[in-house]
Amino acid sequence: MSDGGTRPTVVVVTGLSGAGKSQALHALEDLGFFCVDNLPTLLAPQLVALCERGGMSRIALGIDVRVRAFLGEVGSVLQLLEAGGQHEVQVLFLDASDERLLHRFSESRRPHPLSAESGHEGALAVLDGVRIERERLAPLRAGATRIIDTTNTSVHELRRILVAHFGPASGEAPRMVTRIVSFGFKYGTPVDADLVLDVRFLENPYFVPELKPLTGLDEPVKKYVLAGPETQEFLWRARELLEYVLPKYEREGKSYLTIAIGCTGGRHRSVTVAEALARDLSASTGAPISVLHRDTHRGDVAPPSERVERPSSPDDTHDERSSVLELKGITTPPPASTAAPSKGARGSRS
Repeated sequence: MSDGGTRPTVVVVTGLSGAGKSQALHALEDLGFFCVDNLPTLLAPQLVALCERGGMSRIALGIDVRVRAFLGEVGSVLQLLEAGGQHEVQVLFLDASDERLLHRFSESRRPHPLSAESGHEGALAVLDGVRIERERLAPLRAGATRIIDTTNTSVHELRRILVAHFGPASGEAPRMVTRIVSFGFKYGTPVDADLVLDVRFLENPYFVPELKPLTGLDEPVKKYVLAGPETQEFLWRARELLEYVLPKYEREGKSYLTIAIGCTGGRHRSVTVAEALARDLSASTGAPISVLHRDTHRGDVAPPSERVERPSSPDDTHDERSSVLELKGITTPPPASTAAPSKGARGSRS
């Protein structure tokens, strides 16, 4: 069941064939709606009840002329869905000009759902099908809470319209999930990174003996990295950039944004900068920012006197070559190579 704070939202997506109903349902699905297309209208109240029992409070139903005989029951079904004000029901009607619909059917080479009823073939069948469809959907159009004319609207523009109406900016959808990932360039760039920032120009704690075995999470390394004027200017400029682009990504309907910050080994500079940037960005935007440090466990983190020699194993070289897939935080190394390891490899640097 949904929580008592908000009413469950039911969006009925309808309109003319070829006007963009499928694209609208895809956009709503990306916004967190549970979507069902071509559902017989009489089953809609039961479906909504089942979804509520399963904890789903945002539901989108695709209803059009394909439901045929059930179309006449739409009015009474909408009243049942409202349930005396317990549900917020919105009817989204997608429309377009006859010429544009004819052009789209011509491009897709698909027949109109009602073309068989017109008694014609080709373009005449599509136009007659559109005419019959307009007549049958007239009651739904008259009761629509929003009508979108897609005659001159692209798929991307339609998505932006729906994101603005149902997305995070409307206050109805969860905000975009943003995370900052620190990494080492020597181990490869995260494959899911949307933005990559390189901090290898900053002073490197790796070359300070007492800081080398530490990571960017340790206070001495933090003080060393953040004390530099270049670090402070970088943080300011990066924060200005991200404060500008984050709302734009959210407006476009992006559900996840990964910002990757890299240094050579991913243990010192990138870690400290990622932590500082996440803290500042979260304070200035109010958005939750998660932080992941991908490569802090790599390399020698213990001082030479504390290192313990252990027998080598086939897994050692495999781990050094692994390329991390940053999907849901799961590390997935590639298959082990059969090639012999190269000789004379250079020492690691962070």
